[in-house]
Amino acid sequence: MPPHPLSRIVDQLKREPSRTGSIVITVFGDAIVPRGGSVWLGTLLEFFASLDIESGVVRTAMSRLAADGWLTREKVGRNSFYRLADKGRQTFEAATRHIYGPPPSGWTGRFELLLIGEDRDASREALRNAGFGSPLPGVWVAPSGVPIPDEAANAIRLEVSAEDDSGRRLLSASWPLERTADSYRKFMKMFEPLRAALGRGATLSDGDAFAARILLIHYYRRVVLRDPLLPEELLPADWPGKAARELCGEIYRSLLALSEQWLDRHGTNAKGPLPAARKVLERRFGT
Repeated sequence: MPPHPLSRIVDQLKREPSRTGSIVITVFGDAIVPRGGSVWLGTLLEFFASLDIESGVVRTAMSRLAADGWLTREKVGRNSFYRLADKGRQTFEAATRHIYGPPPSGWTGRFELLLIGEDRDASREALRNAGFGSPLPGVWVAPSGVPIPDEAANAIRLEVSAEDDSGRRLLSASWPLERTADSYRKFMKMFEPLRAALGRGATLSDGDAFAARILLIHYYRRVVLRDPLLPEELLPADWPGKAARELCGEIYRSLLALSEQWLDRHGTNAKGPLPAARKVLERRFGT
């Protein structure tokens, strides 16, 4: 009997360098923020145990995320409860629009051009996550209308026209589109067996559904946050981003109700069971 598609995905995760901290942030942004924002450490440890990630590895990742300003911890007796800190929340709010929001509506023929005097690591990371690309050090571009992150608030801001060939030259210098396209194809190859299995009526436990949902977003997030989500007019004819989004959305919707049942049974904050999720979950990956 062939292995379940989820087993293959977990096996792939084990072959990679540890990304426990990144998965923690995915859990918060995807599942915990819509249910109040705070969660007991024990809930997280139970989830990671389902991925064969040891509690010591998770605790170390949590401590590092707290020290780096991504999480805050509240102690109640011997129990620890975590939520996204301001830095983590602001970053994931921008990422949430990028991951779950509708595709860009149209191309205006114009770009935002930012000139940054001090091109620091924090501003570079925030700009990349917001969808900006960089053709030269200290120069950042994005299609007009992309929100500018707080870390780049002091940049000199211009709006420029870049149509046809000039626009495409700017794109090729600003974003590694070929590498992003290859990453999308790898993502689809990895998750297509899961979509097929769900389409055939494969049964999952609520724990497996939650694990599959988090790993789906973990891997999709790694690709889509490096994708500037450019208008279709500026992309290669065989661009795989749309197909990857459709695959991700289809799997996500298939897993959502069952995965939320796992949180209903196991999710705890300092006041007790996690509150019900907001309606925002149902709007994710809408058109």
